[in-house]
Amino acid sequence: MAHASPATTGHRAVSAHWAGPVLLGIVYGVWAAGIRRDAGPITTGNVLFGVVAGLVFAAAFFGLHRVAHTLPRELRALSWTAFAGIAFGFLYSLTDASVLRSVIMSLLVAGAVFVVTFYRYYTTE
Repeated sequence: MAHASPATTGHRAVSAHWAGPVLLGIVYGVWAAGIRRDAGPITTGNVLFGVVAGLVFAAAFFGLHRVAHTLPRELRALSWTAFAGIAFGFLYSLTDASVLRSVIMSLLVAGAVFVVTFYRYYTTE
């Protein structure tokens, strides 16, 4: 017996758009708070730092995801490159590494993201 699949409602579509950014924002916030805590006790300030970092990450990810498809492939790859480089650079700077090392590591990550995203957009359009 065949069953009809339920129709997608507007509520589900909105939930599906927020699922990825919210999940990644939670992971990013917990990761940032964990790095900043540095094996010390969990404090209110540390939790607040993680929540704010996660919210900013999730909002930026959601906004970029909504706007990126309107950009040409080069700018779309560069926008994801900048997002990944900044996000990684911020986390890396929390490890008390030097500014130079943080910049170099984030540029390496950003370069890898650019190569992958540009290749993907170039071959699928």
